[in-house]
Parts: sequence; C-alpha cells; structure tokens
Amino acid sequence: MKGKTVLITGASAGVGAEAARVFATQGANLVLIARGQQALDEITQELSAQVKVMSQTLDVNDLSQFEPLLESVMQEFGRIDVLVNNAGYHQRGDAIGIAPEDIAQMVDVNLRAPLVFSRQVIPHMKANGGGAIVNIGSLAGRMPLQGGAAYGATKAGLRSFTYALGDELKPFNIHVGVVSPGPIDTGFIMSNIDQVEDIVFSQEMSSARQVADAALTVALGKEREVCLPASGGLLTTISYLFPWLRTKLRPAMYRKGAKLKAKYKARNLALKQALKQANKQA
Repeated sequence: MKGKTVLITGASAGVGAEAARVFATQGANLVLIARGQQALDEITQELSAQVKVMSQTLDVNDLSQFEPLLESVMQEFGRIDVLVNNAGYHQRGDAIGIAPEDIAQMVDVNLRAPLVFSRQVIPHMKANGGGAIVNIGSLAGRMPLQGGAAYGATKAGLRSFTYALGDELKPFNIHVGVVSPGPIDTGFIMSNIDQVEDIVFSQEMSSARQVADAALTVALGKEREVCLPASGGLLTTISYLFPWLRTKLRPAMYRKGAKLKAKYKARNLALKQALKQANKQA
C-alpha cells in the first residue's frame, strides 16, 4: 500500500476513521470524505504527520460531488488505487414503522452510492493497471434479519454487486471484496442500543479495528469476503441454506442476544457515570 491512494467514505468516525489509521500504517496516501467537518478535521490532523491526507466534506447522496472530487484527487496524487465504501445509514425497526424517506435514505447511502462510486473509480484503476474496491457490508446482508428488513436488503444487494463486479473486473487486476460484520462496538449501534433488535447481539461484537483490519486484508486481495465473527459467517450460511433451521433457532438467539444486550447497556452506563465523575473532579 505504500505510495498508493486510498479513498474512504464515512471516514470521520467508527470503522471509517479506524480504516484510515490502518491504511496510514501501510504508508498509503489517504482521501477521507465524510459529512461532519469537525470530526473529519480531527482525523485528518491526526494522520497528516504520518502520510499525505486529503479530506473533503461530502454527502454521498449528492452524486454530483463525486466526479469533481476524483478530479481533485488526480491532481493531488495522480492515482486512485483503493476505494473503501464504508458510509452507511440504518433506520432501525420493522419495515412498516419506518418512514418512506428513511427507506430511500438507506437505499441511497448503503447501495446506490457504492455502486456509482465504484463505477466512477474503475477507469482510474484500469489506468493504474489494477486496484481494489472494498465494500463494508453486514451479516444482515447474508441472512434475513427481522427488524432490519430494509437495511438487510441494501446490504444483500451490496454483497451481490461485490461478487458480480469482482468477476467483471478480474481480467483488469481489480480485486473487489466485502467485509460482512455483525454488531460493531461503535456509535453506529451503541448510541441507540435500545432500538436494536435483541437478536443482533447474539453474535460476538467486533471492534472497529477488527473491521478495519479486515478491510485491509480484502484490499490486499487476500480474501473476497471476511465475516466477523467467523462463526457468524458460518451460521448465516447454514441458516440461508436451511431456512427452517433459522426459524427454529431464532427464540434461543433472541434470549442470548437479550442477555448480552443488557450486559452492554450496563457497561455503557458505567462508562458514562465514570466520565461524569471524572469531569466533576476536573
């Protein structure tokens, strides 16, 4: 990765920021895009001492911004080698309870943007003689998830796109892969934990660093898909092949998830109380 240019969407926090750190350790030039200016400036400042970093606030829903961004990247670095489609949006709940505009937002951010962004960087990768596209998916895209029907549908579409595009681009030495994690210990899930279905927590929680490391593994062409945890990948495969088993296991998974969810909530409360106490002492 040394000297190559890596573009990461949703790069200001969570998995995106951690992916930026991981690729920086490899000596890659970074192009970081996100909607939040302050958080984006912070990660840019943090990593600028290690590698060259270009950042820009950009809403992935506004596709008209992407081509000018690519032109700026080419002027700055002269190449684009890796695209990490990380930006995501999840409005939780049963499909009937989600507003139509939120469903459209999930489709736009989780599916439409990665499809278009990938298409736009491919000519640049071909000109370089190769590259990689890494899509951040979800275990919800591998198996139907009650309480996440719309979100899971977008991630299933992204996974299907990944495999099909990978076949199309193999002759051009462009590797396309997907990271499919279960719950991740970031604000994406922990900030509204009460709205998350209990069954989600039946899978071992991954850290943002683990997902970022998996993204690097895919970018290096070592894997086409990385599931986190690995046991979750096996379980979703079995459940997809045998739907009756998924239905039978669901009650036990809900019970397990509810217990772990309560544990995570207690941990969060303890951390908040400790932080509050520390602020008082300061």
